[in-house]
Amino acid sequence: MKNEGAKQQETASPLRIVFMGTPEFAVPSLERLVEAGYRPVAVVTGPDRPRGRGQRVQPTPVKEAALRLGLSPILQPESVRDPAFAEAIAALQPDVIVVVAFKILPPEVYSQARLGAFNLHASLLPRYRGAAPIHRAIMAGETETGVTTFFLRPEVDTGEIILQKRTPIGPEETAGELHDRLMHLGAEAVLETVRLIERGEAHPRPQDDSQVTLAPKLTREEARVPWDRPARVVHNHIRGLSPHPGAWTMHGDRLLKLYRSRLAEGEGPPGTVLEADERLVVACSEGAVELLELQQEGRRVLPADAFLRGYPLRPGDRLS
Repeated sequence: MKNEGAKQQETASPLRIVFMGTPEFAVPSLERLVEAGYRPVAVVTGPDRPRGRGQRVQPTPVKEAALRLGLSPILQPESVRDPAFAEAIAALQPDVIVVVAFKILPPEVYSQARLGAFNLHASLLPRYRGAAPIHRAIMAGETETGVTTFFLRPEVDTGEIILQKRTPIGPEETAGELHDRLMHLGAEAVLETVRLIERGEAHPRPQDDSQVTLAPKLTREEARVPWDRPARVVHNHIRGLSPHPGAWTMHGDRLLKLYRSRLAEGEGPPGTVLEADERLVVACSEGAVELLELQQEGRRVLPADAFLRGYPLRPGDRLS
């Protein structure tokens, strides 16, 4: 982040940008644009919704950021396919539409941008096209990922690539930790992309369809821990789903969620608890994993030693 003095040195750009995004992942991109002198002529985000334990109606993270930054108008369409929304975007006469973690836009909307509309995606396209690229990359055991900006086209995540930024994935890194790193790496990619478009220096290239992999939305059953797989697969599964939606397993009729693990020594029938004292070690089809953080349904997330002091797990018990 630049300091206040650096911010004041930025020159406001005449580029007419419409920024579209909803969750926390999009906030640094909006902030970075404003810091650099690109004040969007409008911000588009999701409607206010009930959130949190009390289910109070709350604005989206992007709306909160836009209000804090003094941006207006803020549009919150219920449907991006409503013709009135396309008309509202056309009336703004955008040069560029920037999309970060927003809904799938119809051509009637994104074609309104004079210089193009682009999206930020949390993978190195064409790998991991879809809704869950961060989770799926870790679950697959990838050691590198990154972010991609690309021009929108009707088929989701298929547009021409403008730029990519790469980053390694740590062997113990969780999806939540990687999300936060890509959120800020993505903000730099968004700013760089806007500058390239403004200077007429964006040289997009087509995606290589032979390299496509998919990252569809995760299902609840997919989050179940596959104890019948090797320990490394189980470890990647646990960290790839942490903290949300959380990998889960059953101990009898009790559901347990698992958030952190590491590879461990040991062998036994898959899902068998091998140690349950200060350490909690569970056998996989090959090798074992030590569970470091877990949660009984409806309770707090705890380190394994604290969890074991209040939950009856014993060597020989089976998780399924």
